[in-house]
Amino acid sequence: MDDKPNDYSHLPQDQAELIQRIHDEWTALEGVIDALSDEQMGVLDAGGWSIKDNLAHLAAWEEFMRLHHLRDLPPHEVMGIDEATFKRGDENELNEILFQRNKNRSASDILVELHRTHEQVLADLERTSFENLMKQHYADDPKARPLMCWVIYNTYEHYQEHRITIEKVIKQASR
Repeated sequence: MDDKPNDYSHLPQDQAELIQRIHDEWTALEGVIDALSDEQMGVLDAGGWSIKDNLAHLAAWEEFMRLHHLRDLPPHEVMGIDEATFKRGDENELNEILFQRNKNRSASDILVELHRTHEQVLADLERTSFENLMKQHYADDPKARPLMCWVIYNTYEHYQEHRITIEKVIKQASR
């Protein structure tokens, strides 16, 4: 996302544009998953995750962003793991924890959570001023990224990434 450090001209220019970008990618994701059967939800991608695992992953990180980045709750508490594990874990290790936690859940349960979390994120974003979204999120960040970056990473960019993965899975399964 950050090809040029501290150049954030590609970010949404106001709250309405942010919400529109989120809406557009969410709608695209829903368009791909809405017609899938429970059987299709269980089809695995190249990394060994089912479609429902990808959706559980999206819900977990969206909830993490909402509670940690927007509401300032401690990250390990939001993730539901001890602080030491969180601090030493990289993104892959945290993703594995989330995968293990969610892999046996039903597709319908995951879809309910995904939609609930998405609605809560939108509500929280409506209550967050654009000015606050554009403030530097971490004082020690050498790129001086605004909070908006974490919102984008965990909403429309993340939806797009996993939508593309899911589309590939569906295409492969239909051969």
